[in-house]
Amino acid sequence: MEERKEALNFEVKKVDPRTGARLGVLHLPHGDVETPVFMPVGTQATVKAMTPDEMKDMIHSHIILSNTYHLFLRPGHELVREAGGLHKFMNWDRNILTDSGGFQVFSLGALRKITEEGVEFRSHIDGSKQFISPEKSMEIQEALGSDIMMAFDECAPYGSSYTYVKNSMERTTRWAKRCKDYHTTVDKQALFGIIQGGFYKDLRDKSLEDLVKLDFPGYAIGGISVGEPKEEFLDILRYTAPKMPENKPRYLMGVGTPDYLIEAALAGIDMCDCVLPTRMARNGSALTHYGQVNLLNACHKRAFETLDDECDCYCCKNYTRAYLNHLFKTKEILGARLLSIHNLRFLVKLMEDVREAIKEERLIEFRDEFYKKYGYTK
Repeated sequence: MEERKEALNFEVKKVDPRTGARLGVLHLPHGDVETPVFMPVGTQATVKAMTPDEMKDMIHSHIILSNTYHLFLRPGHELVREAGGLHKFMNWDRNILTDSGGFQVFSLGALRKITEEGVEFRSHIDGSKQFISPEKSMEIQEALGSDIMMAFDECAPYGSSYTYVKNSMERTTRWAKRCKDYHTTVDKQALFGIIQGGFYKDLRDKSLEDLVKLDFPGYAIGGISVGEPKEEFLDILRYTAPKMPENKPRYLMGVGTPDYLIEAALAGIDMCDCVLPTRMARNGSALTHYGQVNLLNACHKRAFETLDDECDCYCCKNYTRAYLNHLFKTKEILGARLLSIHNLRFLVKLMEDVREAIKEERLIEFRDEFYKKYGYTK
């Protein structure tokens, strides 16, 4: 009997002997993705304010995220299936990762009820009663046709008790097995398991141990970067990441500030994502090599220099801070568009630079130089 082809093949090309940072390639159905990589988020089948051609030609992105919860509610996964899948629906011919919907459902708080079967919740759109189980999450994601799917999990709130987190983590493992049992499109869609356990290291160990037994093609760290102090984030990141399987991609969910991206790479993480760059852009805030810049501030009214002279994006090549300040003051849509282009390209280019630093075995020096200019402290 012929062995069934897997949707994902991960190749580790280099490991930095000083830090454990990795250079790799994700071989996926819609092309190769070099890692470590920042993945822009297109929550509702679009990276906000951006066209697919801009994401390819200006941002140089080879993989983006979309959101299972939001697409389940609108326009509905069956409609996306009818349209030919998410790639065709949104005219994106590169890779897509869909989250499981778990984080969004659990963030609803009092609007949801967790049981062993799944989660019952009220739609944030119209208040209608909805239900997502591990099997339903898989059904939705298979209809969407993403290249990488995530197992349905529970993200315990920061500060939860040991007992709560333990029960939550064990349920997440049971749900992960149900997701894998349901998953049939292994030749087209890779399914990642999500390590939970909050900020309790023994629970992280147990979660990882049990998920590895299920033999997923990739693993994610969930449940950190949820409001905790940076020291606690780094502690769990540095504890968990090196223990993850060496031959499979390691994904840190929901991080997008430059320092967290660099620290993730140093810990051996291969993939990160966040809504941060476009959200900041819509509010007039830019990431630059010299720190964050608020373009609404009056000091930019007559600032006829570029936003960031070290950036290669379309915005920085063509427009001044004064013009961007004018756009935001007059509430012109172009302001958010230009800053979205800049912030997205800034983070994608940051990871290009990180990959080059790993290749040359100077990632620690790169971090120190970047932090000094940006204004971070280690």
